[in-house]
Amino acid sequence: MNIQWYPGHMAKTKRMIAENLRLVDVVCEVIDSRIPVSSRNPDINSLTGGKPRVIILNRSDQADPAETALWSKKLSGEARCVIETDSKTGRGVNRFADAVRKAAEDKLRRAAEKNTNAIIRAMILGVPNVGKSSLINRIVGGRRAKTEDRPGVTRGKQWFTVERNLELLDTPGILWPKFEDPVTGMMLAFTGAIRDEIIDTEELAAKLMELLAERYPKAIEARYKVRPEGSGYDILTAAAIKRGCIVSGGEPDITRISTIVLDEYRSGKLGRFTLEKCTLDGSDDITG
Repeated sequence: MNIQWYPGHMAKTKRMIAENLRLVDVVCEVIDSRIPVSSRNPDINSLTGGKPRVIILNRSDQADPAETALWSKKLSGEARCVIETDSKTGRGVNRFADAVRKAAEDKLRRAAEKNTNAIIRAMILGVPNVGKSSLINRIVGGRRAKTEDRPGVTRGKQWFTVERNLELLDTPGILWPKFEDPVTGMMLAFTGAIRDEIIDTEELAAKLMELLAERYPKAIEARYKVRPEGSGYDILTAAAIKRGCIVSGGEPDITRISTIVLDEYRSGKLGRFTLEKCTLDGSDDITG
């Protein structure tokens, strides 16, 4: 599956991030706990120019907790602090302010030596649909950021006051111009980071079924009452029949069941799955 998507506002967002980087002390990178490799924009490293980093493993409520713990340990080598968050319940969000202060400890120490107060400003970054806006609403304690379950809804920068002496700059989700590895594009499409209008929904759902059948077969059996055997299309066909997704003539409605499977995966109804497994030796498995 070859997926390419880089609309004009992505280039504009990249320029905006570069222009506003001088205003902030800390960069907070939000990634999706279900796909910790594919949901990281490789351009962020060059864009952020060595600013202290906080990595936020968001949507942890939808990921395999054991895998999330491994990813947290591994990513701690790349950031001043790594935290796991769940925007729906707010779990882990109370660690955000302390994590940012830890990342900005050099500035805070210099301010203390001069007996002055320091205002810490952080920029929050991430690819589309990693839950940035919902996370910010939890952090600032109200529904102040624009949220919608589709990529690219935050169009401009927004400043928020988290608490006294701590401010947060939100930015739109940003992808990169070309996915060198087609698996990356597929993983992002699974989670909804790429608009469904530009992909083959049936092919995507079949690929997801194959991956889940390999790694979490019991979840397929429990949710769809079918055996996770054969190709992804075979499993989709069996699930369509079980769910009563039938078109005229008695044929399984693969389009409808594909939409259902993707929606149920993205909403967490299928279970808690991490599609990219972590190994601490660097050989992370994102191929399924």
